[in-house]
Amino acid sequence: MSMGISGFEPSFLSGVDAIRQVHGSRLAALIGRRLTRFALVRFAEDGDWYADCPVVLDLDGVQVEVCHWKFDELSIGWDTIDTAATITGWECVELTPKWSHRDERLEPFVGQALCEVTLLEWRPVDRDLAAGTVAVEFTFPNGCLRIVNGLDENRVEVGAAYPDYVRHRLGR
Repeated sequence: MSMGISGFEPSFLSGVDAIRQVHGSRLAALIGRRLTRFALVRFAEDGDWYADCPVVLDLDGVQVEVCHWKFDELSIGWDTIDTAATITGWECVELTPKWSHRDERLEPFVGQALCEVTLLEWRPVDRDLAAGTVAVEFTFPNGCLRIVNGLDENRVEVGAAYPDYVRHRLGR
């Protein structure tokens, strides 16, 4: 499932414990680093975000690649995706996917030092289809940015998280 993205070889995990065990210490080590750039895939023809593809954040030279899939799976990659490479294998589709470094939700965080990383576990009072999904929240001096499971795709949220999330703070 590379989606034609150079270097993308996802390893999907489910559940906050598995994600914390595999990626918790590396995510925590990002604290103090500045968000220097980001990338996500948009279609060249209309500029729409293709939310199935990973969201890539570069924090002072360490690249974290976040991608949700299905209803509860999350892949976190490290320094593998080449966002300068052309996305291939889409010849039979009418739209052309390309890496973009523009997004009104992410741009305000560029240049900010990361203060905290939290895994958020969705646990609503009235259990729903998304129960147990895990989001990754990055806290900066000017606010929070979350990459959450949009039920088989990524969703980017900013601001305060919904109260139905259980917070699993990483690091310091």
